[in-house]
Amino acid sequence: MSFNAWTIAGAALLCWLLPCVASAQDARQFSGVAAYYSTDYSGPTAGGQNYDPNKFTAAHRTLPFGTRLRVTDPQSHRSVVVVVNDRGPFTKGRVLDLSLAAAKALRMTGRGLMKVTAAIEPAAAFTTATVPAKP
Repeated sequence: MSFNAWTIAGAALLCWLLPCVASAQDARQFSGVAAYYSTDYSGPTAGGQNYDPNKFTAAHRTLPFGTRLRVTDPQSHRSVVVVVNDRGPFTKGRVLDLSLAAAKALRMTGRGLMKVTAAIEPAAAFTTATVPAKP
């Protein structure tokens, strides 16, 4: 095979593999419009807990309950880590519903809606203060 044939074959392979790499990244990070729960809302979440406006939680349509997300305001670069414990939002064009505490930390309560980026946080390793970490 000549150099040009190898170049074309490599470019074709790259074009075939690139969408797979991009979709793997998209599964761990997404962006869109977020809203937050009403200040008057109370009641159970789809995860079975009662909604607590003082906890950093969120609703997402498909992510498993317990998924930790770092939600960032791309304009101010403020970010919070929330735990998915509910389903929603059910309004077209929105990607997350945030708890009141998360919305306040992002300073979005005056706006109501905000464009955000969200990335799945890796599971934290379990550590204790009584057992020293092994090198």
